[in-house]
Amino acid sequence: MSHLYEEQLASNVYYDRTFDCDAAKILPGEYYYTSKDMLIVTVLGSCVAACIRDRVSGLGGMNHFMLPDSGDGDSPISASMRYGTYAMEVLINQLLKSGARRENMEAKVFGGGAVLRGFSAINVGERNAEFVLKYLRNEKMRITAEDLNDVYPRKVYFFPRTGKVLVKKLMQVHNDTLVKREQDYATRLRGNSVAGDVELF
Repeated sequence: MSHLYEEQLASNVYYDRTFDCDAAKILPGEYYYTSKDMLIVTVLGSCVAACIRDRVSGLGGMNHFMLPDSGDGDSPISASMRYGTYAMEVLINQLLKSGARRENMEAKVFGGGAVLRGFSAINVGERNAEFVLKYLRNEKMRITAEDLNDVYPRKVYFFPRTGKVLVKKLMQVHNDTLVKREQDYATRLRGNSVAGDVELF
């Protein structure tokens, strides 16, 4: 019996000494949103992250996801596309419920690097990057910054209150934690159905 692998609200909130503020660290399949003056941070390989905020209220959040390799091509109704849409909707809906207004929303998108060995044949990073841009264009959400594709993992620091994003390209990944984390996530996605009964609103 397969179940839907839910997007989860990140639970790793800590105090970041470098930036002297609270921070939430998000892993693949997680998202975080806040109205507080804090930092949201993640490390991306082939995955993508959308940093979305209401530029008037400063309410904002970030997700971190990849399209599952569904093997059914990329028709707009494929399980893979539905999952990507779902990952975006979860964050956007939480922001709307918290008082953000769609017309004030803007996005900055990052990731989609060709860093997973063995994934390069299907260009998973590229597919993720293409998806997030197309999704935001279809939603008519303004993209104010992007740093996508290439071959580097990235560490992304997002300050929703101001909209500032710092991206650090990781030239040398000394350990395989990132790659292993994304491979585990990809395997998890493959093993679970992306149910068609996800309510999008």
